[in-house]
Amino acid sequence: MASGTIESAANGAVDQSSWYAIYTRHHHEKTVAQILTMKGFETLLPLYTTNRRWKDRTKVLALPLFPCYVFIKGGLDRRLDIVTTQGTHALVSSAGRPTAIPPSDIEAIRRVLESGVRAEPYPFLRRGERVRVKCGPLQGVHGILVRKKNLWRLVLSVEMLGKSAAVEVDVSVVEKVNPSSRFVRPSVGASLMRSLPDVKDSTSSLTNSSYVRPREDQNE
Repeated sequence: MASGTIESAANGAVDQSSWYAIYTRHHHEKTVAQILTMKGFETLLPLYTTNRRWKDRTKVLALPLFPCYVFIKGGLDRRLDIVTTQGTHALVSSAGRPTAIPPSDIEAIRRVLESGVRAEPYPFLRRGERVRVKCGPLQGVHGILVRKKNLWRLVLSVEMLGKSAAVEVDVSVVEKVNPSSRFVRPSVGASLMRSLPDVKDSTSSLTNSSYVRPREDQNE
């Protein structure tokens, strides 16, 4: 998997340490990442695996975790090389300038990829009380806690893209985060059951009184 970032320009200067996002044509994410890597750019294309069934066989596919987006680091001084790459639509921008992705978002994505935990795309979530993973390979990562059937998932959102991804998590390793904490970004939140109706058929693992049960996923 290639890794990379696109940076935004501030006051005409190019920050080569920032990450940016490239909006691509559908099903062209891998092509864009591969070509940009060959051009010398550092890119990041998060992938997840899923099983797809056909009549005669089942195949394991590696698909983009954030469909139609590839992350790139710096390189805005070669913007023409970026936007003319086959399969590329445009750099994600605001007021005509490429917009840098918050470093905390990129770090959370990398931590998920390196941890090897199961991940998949998820409907975009923005609101909710926040939780933080307090131990394990995802320690320090923030997200929105939801339940789908008998599984608990931490939803990570890149607000700038309007995209989310979910990873399976043990609810016993998360803790509620103070909304006023300066370490928590508004793009990543957590929805706990304290402010929502009671959930039926809650799992037996939610026995620690220091935690409030997360809301049940409405997409079951």
